[in-house]
Amino acid sequence: MKTTRTIQSKTDPLTSLGPRLSSKVIKFVEGARTVTRGELEANNITRYGVTRFYREQIINSDYYDQLKFIVEPSFKEFDNNGNLDTSGEHDNTVVPGFQHKYSQTGLLLATDRCASYCRYCFRKRIVGKDSDEIAADLGQIAQYIERHPEITNVLVSGGDPFVLSTSRLHEILDHLLPFPHLKSIRFGTKALAYAPKRFEDPTLVTLFKRIHDAGKTALIVTHFDHFGEISADAERNICLLRAQGVQFLNQSVLLAKVNDDPAILAETFARCHQIGVRPYYLFQGRPVKGASHFQVPLRRGLEITRGINQRLSGIQKTFKYIMSHYTGKIEILDVGADGHVYMRYHQNKAQEKIGKIFSRRYLEGACWLDDLPA
Repeated sequence: MKTTRTIQSKTDPLTSLGPRLSSKVIKFVEGARTVTRGELEANNITRYGVTRFYREQIINSDYYDQLKFIVEPSFKEFDNNGNLDTSGEHDNTVVPGFQHKYSQTGLLLATDRCASYCRYCFRKRIVGKDSDEIAADLGQIAQYIERHPEITNVLVSGGDPFVLSTSRLHEILDHLLPFPHLKSIRFGTKALAYAPKRFEDPTLVTLFKRIHDAGKTALIVTHFDHFGEISADAERNICLLRAQGVQFLNQSVLLAKVNDDPAILAETFARCHQIGVRPYYLFQGRPVKGASHFQVPLRRGLEITRGINQRLSGIQKTFKYIMSHYTGKIEILDVGADGHVYMRYHQNKAQEKIGKIFSRRYLEGACWLDDLPA
């Protein structure tokens, strides 16, 4: 596939005049660029920040017509509703670079960068930043964890922790492994889809062995949103790491035009099970500026969830349909005959709320808890 690139160079005097009609200034990995509507239409898949591996993987697959929407830039993304920055999660950031949104889980934001230019990712704002690191004080984070023995696991995320060097990841472990109440260290990553060869680094085996030797579980949370993203390289590296004792979970985001089809998601989850990756969340997309056109109405999401379960065998039904709200992770259960959406807290800071069923009146087309009347 021929990809045209007509972005003006930095020496072009026209760039100093600011955006022209039908153009936008968009921050890419290389920095801010003035991009015309014509460029976005001409480039079926963007070259900015998408790995060559992933670009070739989806172009050569039979699923390009769906997967292109994940990485394809569009002016539509910048005109729709939603929040530009959701990292604060209201008051859930307890020290810089660390969120304590759920009682048992701490989220360590280890990096500003990602291996991809994912058009959905709720941290899509990070693409184009110059720094590799979030200004996090690992010592301060360690002190917070020590004072909160209810934290049994830490998810290292951000961005994507595997864009960092293995030595930097070891430094993060230096601050996490001493605490006996931490039972597992998780790494959230899309890199197994975008850059699976990163996991062929032999020094990663040492990293995961450190976690195991400290009496904790090493766990990788993959982000396969479509079975077309699961390459032979990803499968091979997952199998090799599983042989070293690393456990795998998968979370998929429900994306309009990409995977809002029970057959696609059922095959994705079945394929994950085949390679030893347990699907555990199907995420309802949150309203983030630049991505809310990917949202799927809650009623449709429930229909898709039922369709997935109809297609899977019993042992494969390991996922929950989840909405990650600032108040906690909420499992979406059903729309009742009374016209209410029934939900329950899957995770929450308040232990007494976990598992409690509650409801709100459903409004047709609603995609989010805050779309529903309280």
